[in-house]
Amino acid sequence: MSLRRRIVDFSETWGVLQETVKGVITLGDVPRATWNDRFNDVYSLCVAQPEPLADRLYTETKRLLDNHVKQLLVQVKSPTGNGLLQEYYHAWMEYSQGINYLHLLYLYLNQTHIKKHKHSIAEIIYGASDSTDPDYQEQMEIGELGLDIWKKRMIAPLRHVLVSLLLSCIQADRMGEAMLASTEVICGVIQSFVKVEEYNITRQLDVYQDIFEKPFLEASGEFYSKEAAELVRQQDVTRYMERVTWRLSQEELRAHKFLHASSLPKVKQCYGEKMVQAHVTWLHAEAESMIVNERRRDLALLYPLLRPLQGALAPLAIKLTQHITEQGLQAIGPLQGENVHIQFVENMLEVHAKYSELIKDVFKGDQAFVGALDKACTAVVNFRPIPRQPARAPELLAKYCDSLLKKSAKVASEGEIEEKLGRAITVFKYVDDKDVFQKFYARMLAKRLIHQQSQSMDVEEAMIDRLKQACGYEFTNKLHRMFTDMSVSADLNAKFTASLREKDSESQLGIGFVVYVLQAGAWPLGPHWPGPFHVPQQLEKSVQAFETFYHAQFSGRKLTWLHHLCQGELKFNYLKKPYLVTVQTYQMALLLLFEECDSVQCRDAAVSLRLSHDQLAKHAASLVESKILKKNTEGELEEDSMLSLNFDYHNKRTKFRVMATMQRETPHDAEATHRSVDDDRKMYLQAAIVRIMKSRKLLRHNQLVQEVLSQSKVTFAPSIGMIKKCIEALIDKQYIERTANSADEYSYIA
Repeated sequence: MSLRRRIVDFSETWGVLQETVKGVITLGDVPRATWNDRFNDVYSLCVAQPEPLADRLYTETKRLLDNHVKQLLVQVKSPTGNGLLQEYYHAWMEYSQGINYLHLLYLYLNQTHIKKHKHSIAEIIYGASDSTDPDYQEQMEIGELGLDIWKKRMIAPLRHVLVSLLLSCIQADRMGEAMLASTEVICGVIQSFVKVEEYNITRQLDVYQDIFEKPFLEASGEFYSKEAAELVRQQDVTRYMERVTWRLSQEELRAHKFLHASSLPKVKQCYGEKMVQAHVTWLHAEAESMIVNERRRDLALLYPLLRPLQGALAPLAIKLTQHITEQGLQAIGPLQGENVHIQFVENMLEVHAKYSELIKDVFKGDQAFVGALDKACTAVVNFRPIPRQPARAPELLAKYCDSLLKKSAKVASEGEIEEKLGRAITVFKYVDDKDVFQKFYARMLAKRLIHQQSQSMDVEEAMIDRLKQACGYEFTNKLHRMFTDMSVSADLNAKFTASLREKDSESQLGIGFVVYVLQAGAWPLGPHWPGPFHVPQQLEKSVQAFETFYHAQFSGRKLTWLHHLCQGELKFNYLKKPYLVTVQTYQMALLLLFEECDSVQCRDAAVSLRLSHDQLAKHAASLVESKILKKNTEGELEEDSMLSLNFDYHNKRTKFRVMATMQRETPHDAEATHRSVDDDRKMYLQAAIVRIMKSRKLLRHNQLVQEVLSQSKVTFAPSIGMIKKCIEALIDKQYIERTANSADEYSYIA
């Protein structure tokens, strides 16, 4: 093969070339030598002297292909019915493959002549054509030319009859009847509508969508509408959803089998509009019964039908929220007794677990329904039977945690306790008034630490870490400081004992003496302590010795003894066998009065201990109740009542504690906690307002309220009225002021 340009006789060369072209497009037998020679002929015509003959070659090839397709059209149109589809399919399969080979034969023409003058993709998209001739037609590569001729000369004349036959075949397949043509033929014909635009970068599916997809969707829509209307008349909602679900699966399989992949979403949309959207009001009405009766199978059928439709799941989520709320309120409403806190949390967790599983199983963990569960649980947990009263959940949840963390007769493993506390955090996340929970939890933690009633310090710290993860470090700051105080106190007691040894005065104390030094700002022990109390003589030396030691260690610090939180261990030696009894300080002081006598009058005991009669009676009651002491009167203790030792006292245990009075919660304590929370909230809100105004300098009322709400939502949801009162208080304190221009705008006073 010579690459030099030469003079070529076009008629002679084309006469030989066109015979090979005919053989190629009819898939005839073309020997390799002949193929190489014709390839050389195409090259020679494209580089001929004195002028290249490429344009003439392109024109003659186009005319040949045009005539060939016209002849094929006559052959295809000759049979009727399924024969036409068969003929079209065979003609297309032969022609499309032949055009691919012909495209390769004309490779030089395509690459050096046609592509050189062809517009780029950017020019096609943005219209940057440099041709000003209105009759100008850009030359196509031979493969594209062949497909374009097929589109115009074969598909255009047969489009209506082809589509009609295709829709008939698909409808027969849909109804389970015999089709006029095989699946292979139907798919091949439909794919031909796509393949003819194979070279078109910007509009590859235009022919397919215009000729076939549009009428197919219209016909399918009519079928879906008719079938849906018939099913609604004849079937109940369960059977309807079963049939619709089955039909959807069949249509998806049919779309995969016959159609282009781009049609599947459109088929689903059409199907959804006609079989679901058109009857969505009826389905929503039936859904209410499904949710109320928790018909899981029906809901599992309904969910995938409604999910593709815009906003169709919202009514279901609202109904589910209402149902879970009702079930939750029923679960926690009738609770009463001493174990209300346990019943409340565990019942709430059962409700949450039940509907979490339902959402996961039925609604596939859809976030819309997870949100519905959260909304319902929030409503239940924060429900207030009496609107102006605080919600019960924070206090009950704190008591539940306390019951798990405190030592009890029912010994559970740390793993079980950890698991239950971890689940309790689920309820905690739904609590709005987290600051109320924090107050109750801190008070109960303080009692556990002071009275050494914690089941496990590791579990205590793990629980605080969970709370910190949920609400941040600031939320648990004081709880951490309480643990720090206990650790520091242990070191302090060790130093105190060492200092006694150095002075050789340990024997002078004669008792074991342990002190907890607690920071007043970290421990929720209340601002008001009980009245004066006379420390028993047996403890005076110990108290004085520790105060001397402490002030030597830390000058300038003040110690306040909280005797009502202290406890002591006494040994009873006056009975048949010795007992070790742990009692509160006041009870211990009362019992120590009996070292010199066997009975004492209440009036004298109160004077000796510097307690009021009511306080004495309160602490003596538990000793009388436990039968350690006896009284000479029935009913309540009076000032003239005599208390005496019970020398017949007997207990199976030789070591026990009498702490009932000290540990018992009273309604007054809960009210005091809520009042303390209200005070803390006011201070928090005022601090937040000052912080915001200091950074913003100037702010309108509504903007300030919104920012305060945003900052406080982590721990509690303040009322607008409370925020307004705090703003007014800060105006009175001259932290902020109303601007001269507007009463609705505030400025920060530096």
